[in-house]
Amino acid sequence: MKTVSVLFVCASSAYWSMAGVDCYDVIRDARSFPGGSPVVAHPPCALWGKLSHMAKRLESERDLAHFALAQVRENGGVLEHPARSTFFTSQGIFPGVRDSFGGYVVPILQFWFGHRADKATWLYVCRVPLISLPPLPLQIGYMSRSVEMMGKPERERTPVELASWLVAAARGVIA
Repeated sequence: MKTVSVLFVCASSAYWSMAGVDCYDVIRDARSFPGGSPVVAHPPCALWGKLSHMAKRLESERDLAHFALAQVRENGGVLEHPARSTFFTSQGIFPGVRDSFGGYVVPILQFWFGHRADKATWLYVCRVPLISLPPLPLQIGYMSRSVEMMGKPERERTPVELASWLVAAARGVIA
């Protein structure tokens, strides 16, 4: 089983209990990741999101998304960020377009994976052939709950099913 490194993991994340997963949280510091294994990256999005004007974060936190993108491009894997994140557009990353690194975007709704809100998300995938991705649990419809009305822990939590999907996708990295 290929080890997958998950960068910017919350302390209560499901990733900690997964076999073959190497987690980097605030204490371990994702910036210390030495490379050499596929990556699932969840860089902080507060300064990139549609509510960034309300974010009370250090401006240096914005750089973590750039670091995460570089790691996904270098090691292969998946970067997860809100669909409305200005980070993707600032990097010229859009659904339906492969970038110069061979990366592409898979738009999803996290409610497909058990989240209580739609939580529209883009997954930037690099060095994983589209045909190698695990099947998406596509569901018709939408959730009536808004992610903005949830508390921070629930809003930020990655559903177990999505975490498992992301790790399986990252294991599909080719050299």
